[in-house]
Amino acid sequence: MAAKPTTRRPLSTLSSFSCFVPFLCLVSLLLFALFFSAARPSVVSRYDDLLGEPTRDKNRRPCNYSDGAWVLDPDPVALRYDHTCREIFKGWNCIASGKLNGRDLLRWRWQPSRCSLPRLDPLRFLRRFRNTNIGFVGDSLSRNMYVSLVCMLRSVSRGVRKWRPAGADRGFTFLDYNLTVAYHRTNLLVRYGRWSASDNGGALESLGIKQGYRVDVDVPEHTWAEAPSFHHILIFNTGHWWWAPSKFDPEQSPMLFFEKGLPVLPPVPPEIGIDLALKHMISYAERRAAKGARTFFRTQSPRHFEGGDWNRGGSCRRREPLLSHEVEELFSVEKNATNAEVRVINQHLHKALRRSSFQILDITRMSEFRADAHPSTTGRKKHEDCMHWCLPGLTDTWNDVLMAALEDSTG
Repeated sequence: MAAKPTTRRPLSTLSSFSCFVPFLCLVSLLLFALFFSAARPSVVSRYDDLLGEPTRDKNRRPCNYSDGAWVLDPDPVALRYDHTCREIFKGWNCIASGKLNGRDLLRWRWQPSRCSLPRLDPLRFLRRFRNTNIGFVGDSLSRNMYVSLVCMLRSVSRGVRKWRPAGADRGFTFLDYNLTVAYHRTNLLVRYGRWSASDNGGALESLGIKQGYRVDVDVPEHTWAEAPSFHHILIFNTGHWWWAPSKFDPEQSPMLFFEKGLPVLPPVPPEIGIDLALKHMISYAERRAAKGARTFFRTQSPRHFEGGDWNRGGSCRRREPLLSHEVEELFSVEKNATNAEVRVINQHLHKALRRSSFQILDITRMSEFRADAHPSTTGRKKHEDCMHWCLPGLTDTWNDVLMAALEDSTG
């Protein structure tokens, strides 16, 4: 029987097949790699967080964080820092002092209308702002915000140096990150002090003025004069002391404004004096600011006295945030409400900052709702404290807004 001839596959067919197999393998590997990377986007996000770099969409427009509502979290939230943080002034430590809603007030979260407001991550903050100096310049409400930030950062970084940089009232450097946070105390931003009539007479004496407070609208108070050249980020505030009759009584100890060393004549009221001071101090800070520095001006922090002012039996014993109509009852300028000065002061601030390089840190609206978040009778005060804020508390959210504003501007 004749042998069956062997069938040979054409050489061209074998060559094509041998070339196709590696190609198929390569395509498979590429598809596998693409699928694997798409399934693990969180790895990239976590790595960016470790570097302290923002992961936000660079094309996203900055958010209006002042427009929103308070939302109650159903479950208790973790404290950002312990109430044993030593920087907390005793009168503000509502948890340690046994304020009935000291922990419950922390369950309220501010939700902006058109975006989210992340909680400040202290470790990420330290990494992101390594080799940075941050200064809070203003009255005791500025200290309220400063203490909040310091306590958050100290909850994750214990190695600190306590000192007073550039004339500050207090400050800390977080040694592992070379990040300094300082508070520069100043009530009016400008220099002021007691004034008495001279026996030799003068322009004010000729008007029958015998005593008061000299306020130099073009001279910064020494406590912060060097701050602009030292800090990379500055947060200013002023307001509460400009209408403080217990200190600057219009009759017995009026504010007497001076400019270029001479009294402003005729004498002007505080609503003009604050405009003069803001004009000069904003200009001063801009001239002295370090290259690339970020400057913010925080809007006025509201008081919540009900039933009278602080010295007329006023109190703030709410257990929950106000409703919208209750806010208007307390703050309406048209109705001359007890706490209306917050909105009056903001009108002066917005006018002064209109053409400046400052960014406005607007915390007023969110804070107007929080009548429940003041120390009130905590610490057995003679008068209820309806001006400062419990810590931990509302000023933690102010710092959330500060962090968000910094990231919105730097991308």
